[in-house]
Amino acid sequence: MEERLTVPKTKNPVLFYSYYYGDTRVGFTLKIVVASTPEQEHHITELVDYMYSSIFPTYFEDEYITKLEKWNVLAPKEEDVYYNRTLDKAFKVMSSLQAIIAVLETIREEGYQEYHGEIFAKNVQILNDYGYLFPFTIEEFQCVNNPDVLSKYSKPANKYLA
Repeated sequence: MEERLTVPKTKNPVLFYSYYYGDTRVGFTLKIVVASTPEQEHHITELVDYMYSSIFPTYFEDEYITKLEKWNVLAPKEEDVYYNRTLDKAFKVMSSLQAIIAVLETIREEGYQEYHGEIFAKNVQILNDYGYLFPFTIEEFQCVNNPDVLSKYSKPANKYLA
């Protein structure tokens, strides 16, 4: 029985292991992935919390934000939780959340520009591709509804107010 282990030069690291059983070639393929770090997972959670505590209260009423939580907005689907925990996917989710936050904060301060919509749509698509439901369009964030309203989702100014 002859055994071979080959590592092709591809963009994605893949191992091909094959051996011969008589005249028949038998083998399997292994793909090597790097798991996301606990810090990345924590940062994703922080970004989602920031959306709920700082972005959503500016545009939506508390009752609607409660519905968003029930609908699992920005919570990965059960089947995607394990699948998304690779280094590159975690980085894409973090980057998309950061880009959406930056666009929404820029619109709030400076007003809407056409390129904001393109950046927003691209990053919403990435989140949805990785199982993070984000069912909004840029138009829903062009009008600030509650700029100074206190919300149960807003973070307190200090720990003694909580």
